[in-house]
Amino acid sequence: MEDLAEHVTQLIEAEIRAHDCTGRAGRMLLEEFQQQRVRRPRAITVNFSGGITQMCWTVTRSDGAYSTVYLPSAGYFSLCVDSDFGPLDIGVHGPAIQVFSAV
Repeated sequence: MEDLAEHVTQLIEAEIRAHDCTGRAGRMLLEEFQQQRVRRPRAITVNFSGGITQMCWTVTRSDGAYSTVYLPSAGYFSLCVDSDFGPLDIGVHGPAIQVFSAV
């Protein structure tokens, strides 16, 4: 599991290095992403429609409504909404920063 946390960290670091910060909006988005980012990804159970659950990895802390997680079985990131039952996948998938920027 430790290797997967390191893998997620490396994916995020690569995205950060490649992120276009030439414009104000890009710089502000990256700054906000960095502020919400967790220091070390950790395993978390995420709920999917149909009552399915899956072990995923935290990427950002919740802002009170949303968080970003990594889905290892799919190889991409997901936007989740907070619920009484834990994070709920809402079908927004892709690169971490792009998913984070969806709200």
